[in-house]
Order: sequence, then structure tokens, then C-alpha cells
Amino acid sequence: MFERAARRGMADEAAERIRDAIFGGVVPPGSQLREIELAAELDISRGSVREGLAVLEAEGLVRSEWHRGTKVIDVTVHDVEEVYAVRAALEGLATSTAIGRVSLDELDEIVAVMLDLTDDDRLLALDMRFHDTIYQATGNARLISAWRALRSQVYLFQLTRVRLNGEHYRAIVVDEHREIVAMLRRGDPEAASRYAEEHVHEARAVLVAALSP
Repeated sequence: MFERAARRGMADEAAERIRDAIFGGVVPPGSQLREIELAAELDISRGSVREGLAVLEAEGLVRSEWHRGTKVIDVTVHDVEEVYAVRAALEGLATSTAIGRVSLDELDEIVAVMLDLTDDDRLLALDMRFHDTIYQATGNARLISAWRALRSQVYLFQLTRVRLNGEHYRAIVVDEHREIVAMLRRGDPEAASRYAEEHVHEARAVLVAALSP
């Protein structure tokens, strides 16, 4: 199920392998994560596994409860509403701040590659890279830190969105990111911020609809 962890940086390596398994759908939302089993599969100590799980808990990907162990978070409507509300605020600030700082050529290149992709997982990875590039360009260390704290949850939720309604995602993702680049190029902070927030709210609405009975 898991790739064995390398001997160096084993706690970080354990976190990476478990994270990859969660994102890859090998360990679905709501799954129990048992230290003994993980240690055996990753061929590392339980202490390193425990530290790796602590990293993932800080990212919001897993939750630990006394006497109940550790579980991958469920993708619920409540969690989606909370995470995307925070993300909308961050995206608005990041996009307006990145005007005149971010490399538009780099963003154009990412969108151009997205245009030719048919694999949903690779498309989403580039989607996240696009937003990472904008955050990094802001030069705002606290904003970047806030994004990193939320990023893994956003990635898991977006993966869920794609797996539940990939056709809709593929139909709009390139045009939406082209428009973000266009807003950055125009240089209007308020318009760019507003569109970035709308981009997130649209993603939230689609996922909530897919999760609702």
C-alpha cells in the first residue's frame, strides 16, 4: 500500500508517503491510520510514524482523538464551507498583492500545459502549482504560511471535487485560470481580488452540490 520510507528524515518521509497515499485514493477519507501497521509497511519506527502523523495533523489532513487513534479527515459539507471561506479570503489577498510581482510568463506557461492535459490528477497538480506561484510572488511570509497550512486540505477537497465531477472541472479550469492571468495583467487589485474570490466560491459550490444528497 505504502512505499517504504527512506532512512534519512524518516518522520518527514513517513508524512510524505502517507500524504501521497491519501491524495492517491489508496487511503480514502475517514480511514483509520494505525501506527503499528504503518511502521511495518514503511519499515520505520512507531516514533517516526507518530511524528509523521503529527505533521499531517498540523496540515489538517488527519485527526487524532484520545483512545480512538488517528483517522484521515472526512470530506464533509461543513468542512468544505469552512476551508473554502478561508481560502477565498487568502486568494483575494494573494492575487491583488501579486500584481506587478508575479511572472505572467510563468503563469501563461502553466496554463498552456494545462490546456493539453487529459489526466485529472496532473491537471489538478498544475492548478495547485499555479496558485503556489501566485502566493510565492507576494513576498508576504505570513500569507504564504497561511496558504501552506491550508494547502493539503484544499488539495484533498479539490481531488474529491474532480473525482465526483471531473467533467465540469475539465470544462472550466483552463478558462478560469486564463482569466486570473488576465486580471493580473490588467493591474486592477480590486477586480483581481474579486475574481479570485469568485473562483474559489465557484469551486466550493460545485463540491458542496456533489456532496449533498
